Amino acid sequence: MTSARRIAVYPGSFDPVHEGHLDIMRRCKPLFDEVVVAVLENEEKAALFSVEERVEMISEILGDDPIFTARSFSGLLVDYVESLGARAIIRGLRAVSDFEYEFQMALMNRRLDPNIETVFLTPREEYSFVSSRLVKEVFRLGGDLTGLVPQPVLDRLQERLRPNGAKV
Repeated sequence: MTSARRIAVYPGSFDPVHEGHLDIMRRCKPLFDEVVVAVLENEEKAALFSVEERVEMISEILGDDPIFTARSFSGLLVDYVESLGARAIIRGLRAVSDFEYEFQMALMNRRLDPNIETVFLTPREEYSFVSSRLVKEVFRLGGDLTGLVPQPVLDRLQERLRPNGAKV
């Protein structure tokens, strides 16, 4: 008898993806057979990168690792998770301040579909303060993001936020 594939969805805006996100993805590898990194299509948020660009960046960074697939989605997360045959939602917790919001979302998702579990993972301590918002702000102000974002993200930030070629 073969066991069912353990599929999880790691949703987020990933605008842009940073090392904290990637650390959470690495932590998924021993737990799941497949992880869909799901970029939320949310027109209400003013994103720096388009959904397509974010999916492309994530795919480039993850390379040909067969466990990961980057895709976009819209609508209710639990509907998307169900459509993939997944049973788990991955959420990263950086600090206590994340917990209340994430806990409320997990309970609502459980209410909407009791067959889907939310799994909370924490990043390594050196990434516990990193957020996409901070990455963009620090870059705009000329700060050094070495070790906080992968090179493809730095390259795209450079193109988008410093088109005249000014370097940090």
